[in-house]
Amino acid sequence: MTRNELAEYLAGFLQAGKFKDYAPNGLQVEGRVEIKKIVTGVTACQALIDKAIALDADALLVHHGFFWKGEREVITGMKQRRIKALLTHDINLFGYHLPLDAHPMLGNNAELGRRLDIADAEPVLGLAQGLIWQGRLDKPVSAGVFGKHISEILNREALHIGDPAAEIQSIAWCTGGAQDYIDDAASLGVDAFISGEVSERTYHSALELGIHYFAAGHHATERYGIQALGEHLAREFDIEHEYVDIDNPV
Repeated sequence: MTRNELAEYLAGFLQAGKFKDYAPNGLQVEGRVEIKKIVTGVTACQALIDKAIALDADALLVHHGFFWKGEREVITGMKQRRIKALLTHDINLFGYHLPLDAHPMLGNNAELGRRLDIADAEPVLGLAQGLIWQGRLDKPVSAGVFGKHISEILNREALHIGDPAAEIQSIAWCTGGAQDYIDDAASLGVDAFISGEVSERTYHSALELGIHYFAAGHHATERYGIQALGEHLAREFDIEHEYVDIDNPV
């Protein structure tokens, strides 16, 4: 398929125009016209770009791309090296942030809920652009047991705030840097809230709101949507796909 065909398909499939986001969604760096191989990864860091070059990718498709609001506009230093590498090797960079978090079939939140065996998973419409999801466990379990389950599935130790012996069943979650949605989650009346990152203030909020909180890692909670998207494209079109995980403990 061509670069423009891929851009047009992803814009429609992910409904990118619906979101008020912190970075542009879609084609961020233009490369070659024809796309036969796509490499996917969470963040367009230099290590991932180097791997895409080594794999002779035509396009790099990521969740965290470039040109975030508030960053310096000049292309110098680290940003220059990353963009130069892409341009030198004629590789397209596509980035999709909130549209990939929210996608109901293969977004980060949908995939995380599926992996954690959360039943009746669905986005909370009308709240936080549909980025907060909620569901329930098949039966009540202790918060400590559920924390171990998160850690085992994501292969990263989850931080839990709350009494590990207390039973929980109803869950809300939002992947990545969504710790400040804890107030919204508490308003839903759920027992627990999961996000990726945690802040100092989150500890006090969780205790005072009476909600269990799990920080499972920004990278760890957002590995799955981009993989699922790449696999979807490989099934739908005559292109090769390879996911590359650049480990990040945050």
